[in-house]
Amino acid sequence: MQQLNWSPRTELGAKVAKGELTSLDSILEKGFVILEPEIVDSLVPDMLNEVIYIGGSPGKGGGIRRTATRRTARMHKSGRRYKLTAMIVVGDEKGIVGLGVASSKEHRTAIEKALLAAKLNVIRVRKGCGSWECSCGGDHSIPFRTKGKAGSVTATLMPAPKGVGLVASNEVKKILRLAGLKDIWVATEGQTQTRLNLITAIFQALKNMSRTKRL
Repeated sequence: MQQLNWSPRTELGAKVAKGELTSLDSILEKGFVILEPEIVDSLVPDMLNEVIYIGGSPGKGGGIRRTATRRTARMHKSGRRYKLTAMIVVGDEKGIVGLGVASSKEHRTAIEKALLAAKLNVIRVRKGCGSWECSCGGDHSIPFRTKGKAGSVTATLMPAPKGVGLVASNEVKKILRLAGLKDIWVATEGQTQTRLNLITAIFQALKNMSRTKRL
């Protein structure tokens, strides 16, 4: 466990700082609510992060040039007021993954806030080998099919045998890779161009695997 120079503000943070809790898995299994990102930084110092490109602007010759933040505007008497929204995925590539979304008036601030939000929203992903074509008993894929939904987007994750890889779009691969999955099939329905809903649906599908009921 990495020792950080921080002053805990919650009971859970105090236990982690004192060394009474040394595993993030034990915190997640007991259902404790993480309210301080330093808890994750202390217990999982090798946590990685990826920016999901949810924004877009018209490109040259047509098409969309993807950006790290999505800009929205509201009309006021004084004119338009803009807001930037960012989405960040964190993970240790060993089964821990988190998703965060935040907004701000500045690009950098939105990304920083989304990173903190992702660390407060980490989950443990169930891994296994549920493919009838493989049945190796390893943890390179998922144990069974699972679904997630966000807005109009429905995402279905299916176990795949070794060697298939991550059969998904580049942005979806980011969250699957950080979750520690190596082989998986992904099927989606709805307005998947709205990446905010697409990645949220994927995260929800991973989260739903904690249930014992198969979808």
